[in-house]
Amino acid sequence: MPKNKTHSGTKKRVRVTGSGKLMRERAGVRHLFERKSSRLTRRLAGDVELAPADARKYKRLLGR
Repeated sequence: MPKNKTHSGTKKRVRVTGSGKLMRERAGVRHLFERKSSRLTRRLAGDVELAPADARKYKRLLGR
């Protein structure tokens, strides 16, 4: 029986914590910082937990 492959696009975007939660980066943190306020860039800096509605689908893509 062949093994299931992990979805490589998902593994680059989402990480699993020790307790099993899925964490993602916020959108809009990659470039064009001159036009964004410092307040906004600080707010976007941290990782956030994936929405529960999406978590089940993403866990399947990660093979968990």
